[in-house]
Amino acid sequence: MRYSILLLLVVSSFANAARYQICVGEFAFCGASGATPTGRTITVNTPTGTAEFNEALAVCPVFTGPAVADVLGGNMQGSCDAPSANEVYSLFAPIAEAPMAPDWSVQPVVPRVFISGSEANFSNLFSFLCVKTEVVNGAQLANCFGPINENLRGGYVPAGTSMLTGSPDGTILPVSGPLP
Repeated sequence: MRYSILLLLVVSSFANAARYQICVGEFAFCGASGATPTGRTITVNTPTGTAEFNEALAVCPVFTGPAVADVLGGNMQGSCDAPSANEVYSLFAPIAEAPMAPDWSVQPVVPRVFISGSEANFSNLFSFLCVKTEVVNGAQLANCFGPINENLRGGYVPAGTSMLTGSPDGTILPVSGPLP
């Protein structure tokens, strides 16, 4: 229920609903993960082209089923199809329990709100490409790369913005997005 409300907020907050599709198949769920800076930059699709952001890496569990994608956002290329069988996109679905670091045991996903700061303090992984890696404790994992402090549309999130995440409190660079 909690994530159903979030899903409505995210999808309804954008004028161009044609960007959003329900993809069915494998996807990475990063909504309960943290990220670490890579020291590189990543190119992000924007409504007017692309933009460069500092990049972060999140390790995320892979699920199979329906999930929401912004096929024109992140670094997707207009389709739900990942470039290869070893790759998936990080998408959103109402997940109640997910494998979580450090041991990748299944735990409840507990949504929480935090306020963005003036320093880098979150990463957006919605609709970004991931590479499947190893299976740990029964969970297929993927390395997912996304921007630090990006607002889902290719701009920066200003300090003082309410952010939603399912990552545990104290997580470095929680994977999250701004509330509308």
